[in-house]
Amino acid sequence: MSELRGKMVTDLRIQNYAERTQEIYIGRVAEMACHFNRSPDTLESEEVRDYLRHLKEERQVSRSAFAQAIAALRFLYRVTLDRPDMVPHLPYPRLKRRHPVVLSPEEVGRLLGAIRNLKHRTVAMVLYGAGLRLGEALSLQLRDVDSARMVLTVRHGKGDQDRRVTLSPVLLQALRTYWRAYEPPSCLFPGKDPDRPLSHSVIQRALKAARSRAGIAKPASPHTLRHSYATHLMEAGTDLRVIQTLLGHRSLRTTAIYTHVATERVRATRSPLDALSPGFVTLK
Repeated sequence: MSELRGKMVTDLRIQNYAERTQEIYIGRVAEMACHFNRSPDTLESEEVRDYLRHLKEERQVSRSAFAQAIAALRFLYRVTLDRPDMVPHLPYPRLKRRHPVVLSPEEVGRLLGAIRNLKHRTVAMVLYGAGLRLGEALSLQLRDVDSARMVLTVRHGKGDQDRRVTLSPVLLQALRTYWRAYEPPSCLFPGKDPDRPLSHSVIQRALKAARSRAGIAKPASPHTLRHSYATHLMEAGTDLRVIQTLLGHRSLRTTAIYTHVATERVRATRSPLDALSPGFVTLK
């Protein structure tokens, strides 16, 4: 598997897949290899289908984990192994459209206040204050913080796209407080290795613990903060296309999902019943 792993990593890098996506794809393929104790290039379509059934029915993995396995295997067989005949046997699952979980501004404040570690809290403030994906926030460098123009530069975001987002004065102050405490050399949020960023799991665990301390019943993942950022912008009247640009969405349809969870707009919509004269409806 090691030779195949190296070839797949090279193919993923050539096609500009994000580092996090590379890790996930390699991990999903490695899980299948461990399941059969054989290299994936020796498997036939029936065996791969049996493995997918195992994931779905026996392990009962989440929809997102199952979709990741499909995507990883499609890439493996279509690109790395050049076996396009396997791809039709790996259809993407039909995923139910669900509205994103959104915290209220008050819940966001409680969550941030419950994060005890300054570095972890600052990362969470970047997630909510700039609407970044976790990988984008952890990949920030000192040079990406432009206090003169009040923007953050996101490099190599999803789809390998760069973009700029608003740097709020509150977030800038938080970043300065953090910098004075840690003085990071180049990588803004380094882990144990000063040249490498924190791992995703560190922030995920920090938010989970803070959610419990803050007594918040809703899920509170890093992406929840991004969803909350977009929804709160929409509720404040920000144009949908501006939000699309800030989030780095290619399609406006992706951004439009926040119209379904912006409760302030729902509350502000006047029912046609209110236009009827007061005496029209009589209660008996």
